[in-house]
Amino acid sequence: MVWQPARDPRRASAWTREEWTGFADRLLTGARAYASPGYARLTLPGPAGAYGTAVDGLEGFARTFLLAGFRIAGDPGGARDDLAQRYADGIAAGVDPAAPAHERWVRLTEHPQAKVEAASIALVLDLCRPWVWDRLSERTREQVVEYLSPVVGDTAYPDNNWLWFRVVVQTFLRSVGGPWSPDDVESDLARYESFYRGDGWYSDGPRRAFDHYAGWAMHLYPVLWSRMAGADTLAGGRSATHRDRLDRYLLDAVRLVGGDGGPLVQGRSLVYRFAAAAPFWAGVLAEVPSTTPGVLRQAAGRTVGHFLGHGVPEAGDLLTLGWHRQWRPLAQGYSGPSSPYWAVKGLLGIALPAGHPVWAAHAEPLPVDLSDQAFAVAPAGWAVATTRADGLVRVANHGTDHATPGVPTGDSPLYARLGYSTATSPLLDEDAWVTPVDQAVALVDQQGRTTHRTPMTPRRTVVGDGFAMASSVTDAHWMRDVVTPPIDLGDGRAGTAVPAGRLEVVSVLRGPWELRLVRVASMADGVAAHDLRLHVGGWALPGDTVDDGAPRPVEVRVDAGSAVVTCGALTSAIASVEVGGIGDVVTVADASPLARRSFVPVLERPVTVGSWCGALVTLTGTRPPRRRCRATVTAGAVDVCWPDGVAHRVALPADGAA
Repeated sequence: MVWQPARDPRRASAWTREEWTGFADRLLTGARAYASPGYARLTLPGPAGAYGTAVDGLEGFARTFLLAGFRIAGDPGGARDDLAQRYADGIAAGVDPAAPAHERWVRLTEHPQAKVEAASIALVLDLCRPWVWDRLSERTREQVVEYLSPVVGDTAYPDNNWLWFRVVVQTFLRSVGGPWSPDDVESDLARYESFYRGDGWYSDGPRRAFDHYAGWAMHLYPVLWSRMAGADTLAGGRSATHRDRLDRYLLDAVRLVGGDGGPLVQGRSLVYRFAAAAPFWAGVLAEVPSTTPGVLRQAAGRTVGHFLGHGVPEAGDLLTLGWHRQWRPLAQGYSGPSSPYWAVKGLLGIALPAGHPVWAAHAEPLPVDLSDQAFAVAPAGWAVATTRADGLVRVANHGTDHATPGVPTGDSPLYARLGYSTATSPLLDEDAWVTPVDQAVALVDQQGRTTHRTPMTPRRTVVGDGFAMASSVTDAHWMRDVVTPPIDLGDGRAGTAVPAGRLEVVSVLRGPWELRLVRVASMADGVAAHDLRLHVGGWALPGDTVDDGAPRPVEVRVDAGSAVVTCGALTSAIASVEVGGIGDVVTVADASPLARRSFVPVLERPVTVGSWCGALVTLTGTRPPRRRCRATVTAGAVDVCWPDGVAHRVALPADGAA
């Protein structure tokens, strides 16, 4: 039996352009029902976001305007004329200081979120200049400039992808004779450069924040910006570099798409769902040389199709706060009911006219369709293994924690877990932020308190013959006096860090398996090894799925030194590679956007300082061999014999980890 991922009956991976635009029209029509009379605000149903209904309404306008802009640009005039007029009317009402309170837009000086939405408005006004900007009255144009102008000289932008919002808005202002600052633009572009970490990857700010923002923000905006009026002058030759980096990034990005189109369930803002398809369309626009239009179109279509196959959008053609269904805990505190419409970035392709070569390109298979893959994303500290038989992508994470080096905090389940995949979600209930269970290596005291690993110290990644390795070291610590932030931004919880000991972890990935080697290198002062247990957690398997309406039987098997969970054909397992250890399965309810219940196989053992111990961590959609994994650590290397009989010698990091 092989796990069969959900398939979209509309074959999104091979959609014609008309099918893409039809889906866009569905989303625009569904949202239209929630527009204010003057169309300045679109406030989608649901509880108000943390920033209030006025911000929610502005988000709804700006984010659907982005989709409307793609639609108009790809099919100017004709049937799209009514769409342009509708949004032009909304702009006129929104920027008018005398407009009724239910129409007037939140000003950039009144709430920071308006700075985000201003960028979408500016982008589309530039993209659709003949059809939207040119039909605005002279007074409305002046009011648009007045509305956008506070970005000039504003130094209160967060130090992350937001810098592009200021660049985009000032580029538009410059093109219409409005105020702008060359120093602001140059400063933002230089700051963007400082976030580059190599191999095409940007961090979303100075911290170790590698996530979907690398694609749907840090690479997308430079491509869109380069096409704005006057941007070529401002770029100063940077656009070629941006294109080259996008080209390199896409070599990894297409390999991170699951066989069913599922993106990694990792990082913040996951409610944006198929915005994960945006960098593939950006690659088409930029005409990158290394990934063909057929692969890029396939990756974009399959990503969107993944969500369509799981019932997205929901009733009324609405996008909700969730992944496969509405699940509010997935959203960060800055997300309101209109926020999910940033997903429309993944429909950027409809801005390409019917005659564009991409629509005639043959849909080529993705890397996961062709063969098992083992590779590394070195800037993020990721070792990656994909398997053709089940279409799964697995990441061992040893370099991403959304943290500042040297500043200990609690672990964020969205960033600091040891593993992420396209078929599982980390546990995301409140306990998960305090007590790591899944994809964790931690010390547990007699009161049941579990240590955290943030910030980790990444070590090198290695790619060998059929395997990939990543490793890290962490000063494990318990968190006391944990503070829950007023608005969740995806960070680990702050508090007082209490040192426990130094842990070294090495992950060797091959196919469905991870050989996880762990060594307690030392104990903190006053902490005794015999008072602790070593916890090693595996993949959180989704049990009863949330969108198929039919509970599936879950099989649990716990033996000496191992634990296995199977639901349908998907299996999560953990097993000690040497004698010792106690296996168990932890069951958690309503902790995942994928399932009503999650099952985590775990292994616990006594703490022995200075000695390596190992566990085989498995995630598979097929039935793998049941033979044990054997591993022997010698000076500087581990000899491993995998369950299928293949053997490798893997050199361990030489900087004190072996």
